[in-house]
Amino acid sequence: MSRYTQFLFNLLSSNMSLNTKLLAQASTEARGLAMDAVAACKSGHLGLPLGAAEIGAILYGHALRVNPDEPKWINRDRFVLSAGHGSMFLYAWLNLVGYDLSVEEIKRFRALHSKTPGHPEFGETPGVEATTGPLGQGVGNAVGMAMSAKMAEARFNTPTHTIFDHHVVALCGDGCMQEGVASEAAALAGRQKLDNLILFYDSNDVTLDAMASKTQCEDTAERFTAYGWAVQTVKEGNDMVALMAAYDKALKATGAPQLIICKTLIGKGIPEIAGTAKAHGESGIKYVDAARKALGLPAEKFYVSAEVRSYFAEHKKNLKAAYQKWQTTFDAWQKANPDKAALLRTGLDKVVPPNLFDDCPAYPDNSAPMATRKAGADMLNALAKKQPLIISGSADLHGSTLNYIKDAGDFDTDNRAGRNIHFGIREHAMGAIMNGFAYHGIFRASGATFLTFADYMRPSIRLAALAKLPVFYIFTHDSVGVGEDGPTHQPVELVSALRCIPGLDVIRPGDPEETAGAFVAALEHSIGPTAICLTRQAIPLQPSIPLHWRRGGVLSGGYVAQYEKGGFLNLILLACGSELQHAINAAGQLGNGVRVVSLPCFERFERMPWEYRESILPSWCKKRVAIEAGVTGLWHKFVGPEGKIVGIDHFGLSGPGDQVMKEFGITAERLVEVARTVM
Repeated sequence: MSRYTQFLFNLLSSNMSLNTKLLAQASTEARGLAMDAVAACKSGHLGLPLGAAEIGAILYGHALRVNPDEPKWINRDRFVLSAGHGSMFLYAWLNLVGYDLSVEEIKRFRALHSKTPGHPEFGETPGVEATTGPLGQGVGNAVGMAMSAKMAEARFNTPTHTIFDHHVVALCGDGCMQEGVASEAAALAGRQKLDNLILFYDSNDVTLDAMASKTQCEDTAERFTAYGWAVQTVKEGNDMVALMAAYDKALKATGAPQLIICKTLIGKGIPEIAGTAKAHGESGIKYVDAARKALGLPAEKFYVSAEVRSYFAEHKKNLKAAYQKWQTTFDAWQKANPDKAALLRTGLDKVVPPNLFDDCPAYPDNSAPMATRKAGADMLNALAKKQPLIISGSADLHGSTLNYIKDAGDFDTDNRAGRNIHFGIREHAMGAIMNGFAYHGIFRASGATFLTFADYMRPSIRLAALAKLPVFYIFTHDSVGVGEDGPTHQPVELVSALRCIPGLDVIRPGDPEETAGAFVAALEHSIGPTAICLTRQAIPLQPSIPLHWRRGGVLSGGYVAQYEKGGFLNLILLACGSELQHAINAAGQLGNGVRVVSLPCFERFERMPWEYRESILPSWCKKRVAIEAGVTGLWHKFVGPEGKIVGIDHFGLSGPGDQVMKEFGITAERLVEVARTVM
């Protein structure tokens, strides 16, 4: 236990031992806030906020190390409500402990543009650490936060100064435990012995449709023990003394993540629904007035007593005193370690140095054809060498995705500073854990797998886009060019499927220099995720296109790769990825008046000013043909009603990649044939 942690324990025990009387009153009033908020908007979830109120009381009323006035304090304990449908649990306690979340905002629960949306949203509400709601995701996020915290400890703590020693606490329910993403993440957490991770399991034996026994029969304690977790069970999940004892034991434990199973009563306080599936949702609204009266709450809605407010005001003073003690240590650390302090600040502020292309190797014009996955390995390693906060991981495919950072070590129990993460065959958990790194806010996380498995992590990608998290994905084996592995591994639809996610940049570079642009674009994009789709097969460099066009053009999403000859424009060929070569070759066969546009990132291109887009794709030129080894639907917005598309609107075939491409007409010859029909 660090000196700072010991100080905090001493501070809390000396100044504010567990006040069960006032915390019981606070639990009742938190239940009242949840009832009133759900009743006011006639929607929401009553079960968890009522059933788990005492968990909130011991955390926010006693144990969590936070500073509500500094919600982004880097050494705060993180609390993740994985069971995000119970959002009023979190909002009630954030209000009570003193975050900038007023009772007026609670009265606006689920209202348009309120700070209290239906499910917690990162960036919308002070004190909300992750966007949750899709069950199990928060468990994966918490694992990622805990891994990031361990990495931060190894990277920034010194023998003299401990600036990172916080815990990550999550609350999940039966639904989270049933989702595969939680199991994947929990298994990895056990293997990594993340003893800074504490998971409360609100085990009320109820799911939305029925009692949980309808769909589960495992012994969760035994399952998590097998994963390598330390497990405690609190048989009376509303007993604050028992909860606090379990939490205190978990805080002091080492060598394993901690699971606290709390046997709670869902919907506690509303007898008509308590302990039943009806407690999910808002069906208890009609009983709220009687329930409030039975709990001893006054007729006044959204009531919080002066005694409870006074208690939390005093608690907040103690939290701020602990924060100030840490701040003194942090100030001394900064003075003693200016280089570390500067590095930490770049991570927290998402700063990337200018002129990133200067760090990217350039390829001679006469270079042999190269897979863009290989070029991606070159770029990742070159950039990571200069930016030590870039980390990388793979779902058991480093040897194929080639995204291993050389000489950076593996993150493991004996090397928390390692920058390569072995996720195992756990794509879904990889996505959620990467999000956890981003929520934690220091490291730039990347992860890799084959593109065909992107849908295994799609919910995590979607949440990264929703929460504007700057993670990036390296998806290799991006087309039917995969070849002999066949249609199961040939992702004809997945580039377009990813393009359908709002807020996700999807980049499919057309040669190694465009690949440099893709990695720079991913690092410079600090307000959302990026997916880089790379080839397994070797493709030629395009030396006829100036190097700075290829690199810089990716940052704009699209650019003119080859201007028309002969002084007039008659036809535009559009392409991306491995098909750029075919557009260049076809233009040479078609003669004068043909422009080639490389469009590696639709999303970036569409963010460019209209004037730029018009200069690349002039609206008056209606004769357009696009080519991509994938489904064709999304290309229509670029080719228009008079244009045509060469693509693959069906699954692939098993066979050598070049033969499969030829079989499906993904060739310069086919592009020429189609182009002549519109000229």
